[in-house]
Amino acid sequence: MLAARLAARRAPRRFRAAAPSSAAQSTAAALSEDRVKYFKIYRWDPEVPGQKPYTSTYPVDLDECGPMVLDALIKIKAEQEPGLMFRRSCREGICGSCAMNINGTNTLACLCYITPPGEEASAKPVTINPLPHMYVIKDLVPDMTNFYDQYKSIKPWLQVDEPHDLTSEHLQTQVDRKKLDGMYECILCACCSTSCPSYWWNADSYLGPAVLMQAYRWIQDSRDDMRSERLAELDDAFKLYRCHTIMNCSKTCPKHLNPGKAIGEIKKAIADAH
Repeated sequence: MLAARLAARRAPRRFRAAAPSSAAQSTAAALSEDRVKYFKIYRWDPEVPGQKPYTSTYPVDLDECGPMVLDALIKIKAEQEPGLMFRRSCREGICGSCAMNINGTNTLACLCYITPPGEEASAKPVTINPLPHMYVIKDLVPDMTNFYDQYKSIKPWLQVDEPHDLTSEHLQTQVDRKKLDGMYECILCACCSTSCPSYWWNADSYLGPAVLMQAYRWIQDSRDDMRSERLAELDDAFKLYRCHTIMNCSKTCPKHLNPGKAIGEIKKAIADAH
């Protein structure tokens, strides 16, 4: 009898797993659903005859995705829609390739959080469109030809009166170098220009905020000898004076630069030169 009792005490107890309650199951399902974010993306393929632009919605599990909108786009392209087209390169806000309109604001997809830190997750889908008022090549890829042609027109390189000895540097004081701060950081993403109503309606003649700020960057460079010529080239009713100081450009810049201020400085410099 004693041996039987000891054996019974030593025998492992077997517990039966309790089935999860319906409330627990509902909570788990709700948590899982909360982590799914929907992305409404502009689609258009010129190679499909007769196709008009449309919007497609894609679900993304945020538990398996990085925090940025670009992470979601890469995941959608890799797992759901291989034909989705968009530009990307550095993923660090350096190259400007992934500029697009996200939730109504021009920005860089690599710098735009799906849910900004400190904010509660929203059930609203993320809407993604190409940069506004530009010709679209496909999906989220705008045609930047006109933008780059305008940039080329300002001659964005150092110009000097006499040939420079290439064995020595173009020296510049620290004070003069500091004048370029807030302009040389521009990555030519075109977020500012495509947020400007004046550029929307006059893109063929108005240079736009990004190009004008780059022009002022060279006007302010103490090493450049063509300041007067650069100002004279910009003294035009359309190239420069289509700016009506709406300031959308400075508000939307993902690098927190101030193109509107640079345009105002150009106007002031031209007025002072007359």
